[in-house]
Amino acid sequence: MTGDDAEELAVEQALALVGGRNQTRGRADDQARDRANDQARHRADDRTGDQTGNQAGDQMPHNQNPGAPADPHPAPCTTPSPSPALPWDRARAVAARAGRGGPLAVVRLPLDRALGHVLAEPLAALTDLPSFDTSAMDGWAVAGPGPWTYEEGVSLLAGVGGSPAARLPDGTAVRIATGARTPADTTAVIRSEHAHVDEARGLLSTRRPVVTGQDIRPRGQECRSGDELVPAGTVVTPAVLGLAAAAGYDALPAVPRPRVDVLVLGDELLAAGLPHDGLIRDALGPMLGPWLRALGAEVSGPRRLGDDAEALREALTSSDADLIVTTGGTASGPVDHVHPVLAALGAELLVDGVTVRPGHPMLLARFAPDGPHLVGLPGNPLAAVSGLLTLAEPLLAGLAGRPAQDAYRALVHADVPGHPHDTRLVPVVHRAGRAGGRDHVAPLRYNGPAMLRGIAAADGLAVVPAGGVRSGTEVEILDLPWAPATPWTEGCFT
Repeated sequence: MTGDDAEELAVEQALALVGGRNQTRGRADDQARDRANDQARHRADDRTGDQTGNQAGDQMPHNQNPGAPADPHPAPCTTPSPSPALPWDRARAVAARAGRGGPLAVVRLPLDRALGHVLAEPLAALTDLPSFDTSAMDGWAVAGPGPWTYEEGVSLLAGVGGSPAARLPDGTAVRIATGARTPADTTAVIRSEHAHVDEARGLLSTRRPVVTGQDIRPRGQECRSGDELVPAGTVVTPAVLGLAAAAGYDALPAVPRPRVDVLVLGDELLAAGLPHDGLIRDALGPMLGPWLRALGAEVSGPRRLGDDAEALREALTSSDADLIVTTGGTASGPVDHVHPVLAALGAELLVDGVTVRPGHPMLLARFAPDGPHLVGLPGNPLAAVSGLLTLAEPLLAGLAGRPAQDAYRALVHADVPGHPHDTRLVPVVHRAGRAGGRDHVAPLRYNGPAMLRGIAAADGLAVVPAGGVRSGTEVEILDLPWAPATPWTEGCFT
């Protein structure tokens, strides 16, 4: 039986569990007892989703003693018993804590280099905004009641003159441009289209009532000097850059982006051309760099190491990255070298398997109490995406000083089958409600562990608990860092 066949069998079994019951408390209690009894053995027996060492799949990881020496080419029969996998939500929490484990570095970046970084400190205004009373419109600054006399050929322009404009006497007016400083004692600004000029008499009148202060932006209207504009942890967007510049900043205190190395493992992977003779295209090398950059990291080009324990060891020991991401090799097969190499290097396994499908053989390791981290992703593409969102995303958020992704729930349209024991992550797309209906998410097809067709059309992943959910149920949603550019999720994807 292939990995995909086994996955489908597990789904059918889960549907049978979901479809024939009323979800009574007694059945829920039975399921909880079954889950507890099966927790130790199903990781060794139920390798339905990720069944080989690299991008063809991954078996469940085996525990390694980080302090013991390890042969980089171990025999499968010498591996110890598998360690308990962590529940999905607990694994994410461990990754988030690991990312927040040390003090954040702070650098000052010029505005033209700060885009996409995270503010290390709150951004306080260095001046009042605006710093003087200004006209909000092209028109006339007037003082007192009208009609007003004016002097032909005299006007106030933005950026002209560094000192406050002279006092404007009652009964007089002066032409003014948008953004120009208003004279002292200005009552209001009359828009050009609302003004009537009698050139023969040298008088200005208005077609509408004048309200004191109209179309004047008073000093400090937006903020006062010292006001907090945005808090620490804010991602610097183009709008934040504009606000910082307006508030007087030339550089911003920012958290350096975490540096990430990507190591692609597997002798069966091709970097170009069509699959042939048992070789397949590397889907993760092209995908992981842009995805990790979207999570706020600086990413080096992927390194393809094949199934070579010594090359993996050398790559790990020579890396100066904050995070190393590997693909494949996280199981216990004869060419799965990640666990033995980590053990030989004395790495501490913080997460060694997660009860989630796809992607359960994922792992998180740390090389020293304050050293770099490693996220080991399964080789199957959608399983690797699961590992990215389960471990890499919360870890990078902590390293970059970003706030954690806010959890929220959404209504799901259609039954979504679940795994008998584990959480499932299912690609979904958001839909607007019709005819007064609620907004919802729709699950997408092509969601097997080796498939990317579903996730390519998705804007989120639904967190489906063991046993699945019925249509109309609310489920937790993990947002992806982008949304589909075109609505090509109808029809064959849903």
